Amino acid sequence: MKKNLLKPLQNPQPKCPQPLPPLSPLLDSTKTPTPSLSLFPTTPQPHQQNQLFSFLKTHLTHQPLNPQTLLHFLKTKLHHHPIFTHYDFQVFSWASTVDSFRHDHSTFIWMAHSLASSYRFSQLHSLLSFIAANPCPCSPGIFSCPQMEPLFRFVIDALCRARKLNDAVFAFETMKKLIDGKPSVVIYNILINGYLKSGDFDKALGFYERMETDRVKPDVYTFNTLISGYCRNGKFESGLELFGEMKKKGCSPNVVSFNTLIRGLFRGRKAEEAVKMAYEMIQLGCEFSTVTCEILVNGLCKERQVSEACELVIDFSRRRLLPREFDYCGLVEELCGEGNAVRVFEVVNELWRKGNVPSLIACTTLIEGLRRSGRREDAFGLMEKMLNDDIVPDSVTFNCLMQDLCDLGRTMDANKFRLLASTKGLEPDEVTYNILVYGYMREGRKKEGEILVDEMLDKGIIPDIATYNRLMDGFSNSRISTLKKIISVHR
Repeated sequence: MKKNLLKPLQNPQPKCPQPLPPLSPLLDSTKTPTPSLSLFPTTPQPHQQNQLFSFLKTHLTHQPLNPQTLLHFLKTKLHHHPIFTHYDFQVFSWASTVDSFRHDHSTFIWMAHSLASSYRFSQLHSLLSFIAANPCPCSPGIFSCPQMEPLFRFVIDALCRARKLNDAVFAFETMKKLIDGKPSVVIYNILINGYLKSGDFDKALGFYERMETDRVKPDVYTFNTLISGYCRNGKFESGLELFGEMKKKGCSPNVVSFNTLIRGLFRGRKAEEAVKMAYEMIQLGCEFSTVTCEILVNGLCKERQVSEACELVIDFSRRRLLPREFDYCGLVEELCGEGNAVRVFEVVNELWRKGNVPSLIACTTLIEGLRRSGRREDAFGLMEKMLNDDIVPDSVTFNCLMQDLCDLGRTMDANKFRLLASTKGLEPDEVTYNILVYGYMREGRKKEGEILVDEMLDKGIIPDIATYNRLMDGFSNSRISTLKKIISVHR
């Protein structure tokens, strides 16, 4: 007896021609019946009719048809065909009409993945109806196939991502008829999250209530999703109530729960309560994340409470709670923007001593802030510490500090910086050499300047006209003659 046939389906290809005229019958197969033309209402081009049926006959009718052979054909033959790949569901449908054939979960799963990933949702709807009418035979008796829930979970997730919520609910209702027991909490979470992302918070809450009716226990993901929904819809107090309900029901909040609430408190201009929530997080033994720290620091800075943000970060660092990956560059930028480079220098040193190494951008920002504030000695010290900790600056920042040292008559110290930076991978460029050579000349250190020029020329760095003129003014006649010869060769 033949199984239920699927309804006629539209071809997913938009440029297909009109239905084909009848074809001459293919040669009969002793193994598998030939596909019926009625299952293929359209083909890419009329002249390709024979190609299509020849392709199917070659790969399908020479062996007994069973789920394994059909799946192999769909995966390795039809799926990669440049013209006929979109006929996979028609082949699937045709197979269901063969008396000796019955689909199982392997063909159901592959077909569902193929249709969902290619956005053929009308055909996916038909597939689910077919599965409901023709259950997988792998679990005889009263038990259902254990692969049905994972299959429907994938389908429901794909439909929610495509904002096909009505179809997702249909899939959910279909699944409930086919599985043993209650659906898992994961599937309810997918639907709740789908409604939230579609902007329908009331239906998300309705599905949460349905969970309770179905006696499915919500997990931390359920609560976090709904708390986020309350906060985004301006109902922070309701979110806070749900947070309390979460703890009463024995579900321990995680870092995402706290991050959501802290962010919601800052949205409501409740910075003090947000900080208290962070300390409650510590008391419950919930580990801080970099996101938590970013929310707190950014929230306090937006409220113009930069000093409080500094104290908070330092306190977390002293308690050894500050994540190593946390980049406090934003805090550095805020303080430097306020012209308070001295304070941020103290904060960075404090955090650095506790093992929270600043990022390259944070260091560069601080150096510029110190230079603008006239704290060049602190900038030099910071650069040395950076290089010793293998934080290699960009050449522009480095050359600015080299220029500052030379302007102070400390070209020898600048050259030591150059040597240290070279060991860390920062090679001097033409600007670096120009700064140093000119610095030595101003200090009357012609010998050191000549050594640098020799090194510069050995590396193939040819001085520009301004540097060349300076060298002409500062070096001996013999050195000028050598320099002219080298430059003329390179030009």
